[in-house]
Amino acid sequence: MTDGLTPSAPDRVFIRDLTIRCIVGIDAHERQEKQDVFVDITMHTDLRKAGRTDALEDTVDYRALKKRILHLAEESRFRLIEALAETIADECLRDSRVERVEVAVEKPGALRFARTVGVKIVRGRGRSE
Repeated sequence: MTDGLTPSAPDRVFIRDLTIRCIVGIDAHERQEKQDVFVDITMHTDLRKAGRTDALEDTVDYRALKKRILHLAEESRFRLIEALAETIADECLRDSRVERVEVAVEKPGALRFARTVGVKIVRGRGRSE
């Protein structure tokens, strides 16, 4: 008998449409000024304890995480959005409650005739996904 939760479908904490201003790109003009990128983050974690205790220390503090991600990105000079996504995933996985994280990074206006381009990565604790 199971409680209905499986490793592939745990609870989730998410941040949608986070705007980050950072240097990202390989062309010289992209390396001059910060540009907006949009980030979606989904963290797989067990939220049962937080649901019972109603205590911040029993869940992922998404406000604190957002501040750390903004600081990391805004102080960096990435060439690839893949590197930005990997850095964000690593930061999320620093919280031992996060079992798996999905990070999508979009760079609007990167391609002519396309609204946006992006990458989506999935990383888990203890193994590459």
